[in-house]
Parts: sequence; C-alpha cells; structure tokens
Amino acid sequence: MYHKAYGIIETLAPLHIGASAGEETGNLNLIFRDQFTQTGIIPGSSIRGRFRADMRPNSKENERKWYGHEAISGEENKTTEALIKFEYASLVWLPVFCPGQPIVWITCPRLLKRYKQISGISAKLPKPYSAPKALQSRQVGTNHRVLFFNLGFIEIEHEDNLSDWIPNDVDLNQDNLLVVADNDIAMLHDMSLYRQSRVKLADNEKKVEGGAFFNVEALPEGSILIFPIALKETGWKPFGDGIESQELYFGGLESIGFGHCRVKLAGDY
Repeated sequence: MYHKAYGIIETLAPLHIGASAGEETGNLNLIFRDQFTQTGIIPGSSIRGRFRADMRPNSKENERKWYGHEAISGEENKTTEALIKFEYASLVWLPVFCPGQPIVWITCPRLLKRYKQISGISAKLPKPYSAPKALQSRQVGTNHRVLFFNLGFIEIEHEDNLSDWIPNDVDLNQDNLLVVADNDIAMLHDMSLYRQSRVKLADNEKKVEGGAFFNVEALPEGSILIFPIALKETGWKPFGDGIESQELYFGGLESIGFGHCRVKLAGDY
C-alpha cells in the first residue's frame, strides 16, 4: 500500500528537457512531449534525479534510504529499491500570448483529467472551449465570443468558473483561463513555446565557428505542471522540516537561465 502525494511545478524561467544539441533533424533541440497531446512533459527520471542530487550533500544515508542504493562497480547485491516513486509531470496550464490581452493560460480536458486524478479534486471536468465570462473576447456575428490568437481564433462556446482547476498557492488570473479541445492543444502549445537560436563564437573574435549553430525550444515561464508521487512510508522531507516548497532547477542550459522552477508538495508524504 502506497502513500500518495504530488508536486506542482511552476516555471520561473524557460524550461528545456530534451535531446542533446544537434541530435534532432535540422539542429533543433526539441523538448520531451506527451505522445497523445504532444505537450511538454518532465520525465519522472529527471524529477527523481533533481530531488536525489539535492539531498545527497546533506545526508548520504537518507539519500540511499529514499532513492535506493546505487550500483557499485565490482560489487554485487548493492542496489536497493527506492521508497519513493516519481511519475512524469504533465501540463495543467500553459501561457499563450494573445493580441490585445498579453497572456491567456490554456489547457484541455485530457490534461485536466490527469490533474483531477492526481490532486483528488471533485470538480466536474469543463467542456472544451470553456472560459470565464470575464475573459476578454470579442462579439462576432451573433452572440458568439471569439478569442484571437496569433495564428487564428477560437470561438468560446461555454462560460464556466475555472477557479477550482487552479492549484493552491499558484498565482494565476482566474479570468484569463481557457479550455480548448484535445485536438487543438498541440498546435497552440507549439505557438507558445520559448525558442532561441544559439551559436558558438570563436575564442578571439565575434565570429560563428562552423557547425556550431542550433535552435532550442522550451516551455515558457509561467507554465504549471503536476506530477504524482508514491511512497512506501511517510517522513520524506526533501526541503527540510515543515517546508513544503522550494526553488529548484530542472533540465539543461541552467548556465544561461533555463530551468528555474518553484516546486510545491502536497498530500501524504
């Protein structure tokens, strides 16, 4: 029987977790994506590695207790099972720029369904194309409300209070939320990604060295993700006694400001 907990990740800077530079076609360094919604995820191994690395300097004994004893070359039967299990983090809300309304956070029923399963909230899943009445949009033709994006528009079909779907202690404007259909989320997700071209300059002059050019993509600042945690016993204190949240770095390119996140834990841990 496992104790259940979960973590909420809020990105404070662009977040990139994916392949090494140059491994993808056309030197595009892609992020990991969920196979169904094609939205960005953080693999459970990346989350586990971050938590384990942060505990290691403080207590080697506690690190091995919670995350398992590592294999040692030349020695048998050293590995042990971890007491804590991490699954991947999926998006709950993703910020997207809209002309005339700087940020709208979007999601879809499939992502909200996973959030509901993990967090245990009782709210009824909203229908696609639902938004609060206060969301800034335009009346077009009849009484239909339309929200304009950079590459098109979405017609808002249902008015709904989506405040139940904002995780605790996450600062989101509940008037700027929008639920889109599962088959729309992939395109809107790609519109919102942070992208940057990177080059390697020669040591003595501002000149690009041959073959040292690649593009990187990342989840934007302000993205909200959730991941489930299972524990064989309680008493896990990754941030210290009585501390529920901490700022951590995930993924790559930390030296240029990527990966800065705030993590908050909840549940029976």
